[in-house]
Amino acid sequence: MRLWKTALLAFLVLLPGWTNAASNLALSSLLQQGKHHELIRELQPEVDSGKDVSSFQLMMLGGAYYEVRRYNNALAVADLMAKRISAGDSSYFGADLSVYPQIIRAAVNLDQGVYEQAIRHATEAYGRLKQSQFFYRSQLVLINNILGVANALLGRADAARNSLEAIRKVDLTMSNLGPEKFIAMARIHMALKEYDKALAAVNDRDADVSPLLTMFYDPTFQNLPRHFIRLKSLFETGRTSEAKQGYDQLLKHPQIAQFGGIYWLVLYDRARIALAEGDRATAIELLRRAVEIIELQRSSIDSETGRIGFVGDKQSVYQMLVSLLVADGSDTAAFEYVERSKARALVDLLASQKSVKVEARNPDAGNTLLKLSQAEADLVALPAPGEREGGARSRSAVSVLRSQLQTQAPELASLVTVTSTPPNVIQALLMPDEALLEYYYTGQELLVFVMTGDAVRAARLERAGLEESVIAFRASLANPATNDYLGQSRALYERLFKPVAGMLRAGKLVVVPHGVLHYLPFNALRSDKSFLIDDYSIRVEPSASVLKLMEGREKRPVSSALLLGNPDLGRPEFDLKFAQEEATAIARLMPEARILVRGEATRSFVRAQAERYTVIHFATHGLFDLKEPLNSALLLAPDQESDGRLTVGDLYTLKLDATLVTLSACETALGKVANGDDVVGFTRGLLYAGASSIVSSLWNVDDLATRDLMVDFYANLPKLGKQEALRQAQLGVRTRRDHPFFWAAFILTGNAQ
Repeated sequence: MRLWKTALLAFLVLLPGWTNAASNLALSSLLQQGKHHELIRELQPEVDSGKDVSSFQLMMLGGAYYEVRRYNNALAVADLMAKRISAGDSSYFGADLSVYPQIIRAAVNLDQGVYEQAIRHATEAYGRLKQSQFFYRSQLVLINNILGVANALLGRADAARNSLEAIRKVDLTMSNLGPEKFIAMARIHMALKEYDKALAAVNDRDADVSPLLTMFYDPTFQNLPRHFIRLKSLFETGRTSEAKQGYDQLLKHPQIAQFGGIYWLVLYDRARIALAEGDRATAIELLRRAVEIIELQRSSIDSETGRIGFVGDKQSVYQMLVSLLVADGSDTAAFEYVERSKARALVDLLASQKSVKVEARNPDAGNTLLKLSQAEADLVALPAPGEREGGARSRSAVSVLRSQLQTQAPELASLVTVTSTPPNVIQALLMPDEALLEYYYTGQELLVFVMTGDAVRAARLERAGLEESVIAFRASLANPATNDYLGQSRALYERLFKPVAGMLRAGKLVVVPHGVLHYLPFNALRSDKSFLIDDYSIRVEPSASVLKLMEGREKRPVSSALLLGNPDLGRPEFDLKFAQEEATAIARLMPEARILVRGEATRSFVRAQAERYTVIHFATHGLFDLKEPLNSALLLAPDQESDGRLTVGDLYTLKLDATLVTLSACETALGKVANGDDVVGFTRGLLYAGASSIVSSLWNVDDLATRDLMVDFYANLPKLGKQEALRQAQLGVRTRRDHPFFWAAFILTGNAQ
């Protein structure tokens, strides 16, 4: 973004008499020449030694750290600068510096994809602008650039266009702001997907750096994001031949690998061009390379977002590659990329939830995670000139640390790195009489992968109207007084299951849904003769790789149980009479059980004592928050320590040693479905916390029917195992209350036995 370069150039070139301090002139010269690492080497030791570093120097240091993507350092400098400004050091020869701490923070937040925070900091900076001071026009462009891009990426087009208009009105008289002005406009147009206007802005004659000032710029390295804006705009406006030529040149750029957020986008667009030309082999190779870049980093792959005004859909790369591999008959390879896409989606989703702190279970894993985070930051950071091998060292360090973390804490590794299990390993984990169905869909097609012990086969299914059909089916299930659900159930059976039924020779199924299919009760799909539950014992997993994650978890007999029933929520309408009876009845089946009801069933007890129990049963209300899935909660009794809400986010800091956790509550199997698609919900959180198996529900369950189902489930558990015990309990309820509303909501995730 070259945050301060244009302003400082004007300051130094037009008003050289104001810069009396030789050191400031020398430092400013380094910044203008793009020698950010040299500037950091000059100033950081001064800061570390506690010397009196001025706000003007800190502004340059923060800008240098931002430019080389050392974001934590940039934020630390912004904090230090804010303190100096509060102490009175807020101007430099009449130029106001008080807005720059907030500009630094906003720019970093924009790069990191934290758009609301970027807007908040930029808005605070805007409120401090002083029109009479020298840097005003440059600051106005900087702030509105951030506001415009962030609002556009959040879908607030009107607010983005207001910022665009503010930049458009900036007068270029007696200034060299042309490049910054028009590139800022191009970024906002890109974020609004107005590619023709982005192209016009980036090609404007005033967007070029004047010959007088080219001595201050690295014309290749610093302008690489600008090159991408132009090429992306050419591609999206149909000028494919020019875009292809430019993309090929960009892929040969010696420093393209340092711009990961641009690199994979270029590979993806270039693959789309190859496919349009009928060169499928080249398209597949380019997409494979794009996936490698995408998976190299955790969340910082988006560090170019603010600089180019564009967020690419990483999942579209996986979708296109999977589709091409299936078309080529490479079903096993396609299956592996499906699993990798799910892993990427989970990592992205958790990384975006800044309030969730995923904790390591042992000190060694914690130390490895810290080192990995630093190595990933090093990978994003731009190397100093002559240190191009540093990128290779960083990539090697990341690879080694990821392997260490996978060995030390595979559960933790699955949440912070893109890990997937090879198909042959998953096949070996299936029981002899078990098959796996994994669904995966793109905007155009729906695929299903059928894995047995000796083969992986893919089939194409009908995609059109899938979401609407699932929603209609769930709506029909909500009314147990009618049989309106039957038509929807049969239609979904015909679409999702019948085409692959002939491939199955097993009585047990592992179903891995995708997207809206996470909300579908597969056991209630019906052929002309029977429901799936009549013929199959089913468990549902968020991804096939979860089978490997569960493999090492000890299958222990039940030695102790914690039963929480009908917590006192302070409102009579929330009381669950049959939930209390449920907990009491289950306790009679388990002599070693600890039962807590009403005011004793607290979050505090769960946090402090849950690790002691091999079975944990919650008979309480659940609250699902679609917008903030990590705020979804089990509602327990409040006490002096908490309000009683045990949230999904809490589960990532909870340690369990449970062979079974049962959530006999409302909508506990639900979670936010990401674009690609792992689910962040109760089940994923409990798997990470240490549970081997989870029973949870897909809708607001009937209190009485649930009591009967759960008592039967626990009675069957010792002799049948979890998967078959749940199936038999559901069939038992069905003999009394046939409608799926009463029995089909509950699903098993994790180990079957």
